[in-house]
Amino acid sequence: MPLLSLFVDTSVWSLAWRRDAPPAVPEVAALVRALERGDSVLTTGLVLQELLQGFTGPRSRELILEKFSALPLLVPDRDDHVAAAALRNTCRRGGSQVGTIDALIAQLCVRHSLTLLTTDQDFNGMARHAPIRLWRSGFP
Repeated sequence: MPLLSLFVDTSVWSLAWRRDAPPAVPEVAALVRALERGDSVLTTGLVLQELLQGFTGPRSRELILEKFSALPLLVPDRDDHVAAAALRNTCRRGGSQVGTIDALIAQLCVRHSLTLLTTDQDFNGMARHAPIRLWRSGFP
């Protein structure tokens, strides 16, 4: 049985798949551990799109498509978009600026009870306004 159910943000995938050696950051190590243990690692089409836009060349594209084909893909529905907009508005009123994609990722994590693995500090501000479970160093 998986230990964690993780949603891995673009920021962590980007660091893990750099051409040079991945940096020694705890989030990349946590991703590697989760994959080795067989934890549930999920994503969505927006993360796949961001990765494909950020890495160039057919070799990178094929690697990303191959690796992501094994991951469950969460597909947001209408209610997710409505809730993400409400979350973004709540955060804005509370003084935290939130991007549209980040709000949707946060909503998917809340809806599916996923732990968000990210290096994007914008999610810390969101977590003050919504029940987002963020991975922290020291997690399994």
